[in-house]
Amino acid sequence: MAGPLRFRRSTEAWSERRVERSLLAPLDDRFGATLGETRVPPPEPYAGVRLDMANGDVALFAWYNEEGERPTAFWLGNTETPEVLWRTDKFGWDEVPYGVARWAQRELLADLAEQDPWLAEYSHLAWFFLPVFFSKDGRDSTRSFFRDHAAGFPDADRDRVLRFYESLLETGILDPYRETMAGKLGTSPQVDVVRMGASMAEFHAAKLLADSDTEFVPEIDLGSGHALDFVVGDGVRDTPRRDLPRSGDTLVEVTRPGPPSTRAADTPIAALRATADAKTEDQLDAHPNALLLVDCSSFRDDQWNTIRAERPAVAHAPAIVYRMRPNGSVEAYRHGDSPVDLGDAVYWL
Repeated sequence: MAGPLRFRRSTEAWSERRVERSLLAPLDDRFGATLGETRVPPPEPYAGVRLDMANGDVALFAWYNEEGERPTAFWLGNTETPEVLWRTDKFGWDEVPYGVARWAQRELLADLAEQDPWLAEYSHLAWFFLPVFFSKDGRDSTRSFFRDHAAGFPDADRDRVLRFYESLLETGILDPYRETMAGKLGTSPQVDVVRMGASMAEFHAAKLLADSDTEFVPEIDLGSGHALDFVVGDGVRDTPRRDLPRSGDTLVEVTRPGPPSTRAADTPIAALRATADAKTEDQLDAHPNALLLVDCSSFRDDQWNTIRAERPAVAHAPAIVYRMRPNGSVEAYRHGDSPVDLGDAVYWL
């Protein structure tokens, strides 16, 4: 399964004739392909083209050959990679020249505006998730997740949900971690609402941390062999990732119970406890001082009200159990003494 859209870099010399012979010809034989100009002019000093396949795939290619300089070309596509580029290295959006990345983004955002104008209207969300919205395997499923399933919020209006995520992403707090966080949505061709909703729980956690003025860095690999969702502490954003966590930092793991109707646990409390138990037997067994955030945003009002009334204990402490709604309201309760102060970011039960 292909992952989020990334660039390939070639250091061979290219020309329009070679593009036609080595890129267009094999793609045309395989899918039926046309070669054309891009909507957006490529950045100087690059030449650029786009290749459109009959099955809806698209690829962008930019190259330049300057005398006395090393030739450079960049490929970006959600189609089969032509053999001539198989051995090229892959690069993230922040690892290629800014002009090349900006050109590709503008080109794909123009495509998105034609294909799904309801989504392109939310410019920050569209830009942030662009690598998955145009991924080879996930371009249909990820758009459907927002369009048909309100990103996992039950009984919620799609546009209200889109505005909710737009307001989070337009703050820019997740921009430095765009590829890591966007990739969490996954690129499966099938819509898995429970799994994809669980990935959005990490965005909810980031919002809670940001709203409480808590510094954080996502996705920290640890010596235990585990990766926890966040590390928080003063100055973590300015600390090299290899040096995290430091003494005094707090590790945070996020989990999201599926609603009872979608799992073996047939009550909201059983679903809550089963999910927390699973984390305790894995990452949190190796990191017992980590804070567990339990996001119950997939629960309907009646399901959450059962938890709200009883505030059940979970297997790990410290933990914060909460439900976030796309109107921005958050209700929560603590199990144990939390090392992270969410302050007024939530309404404490």
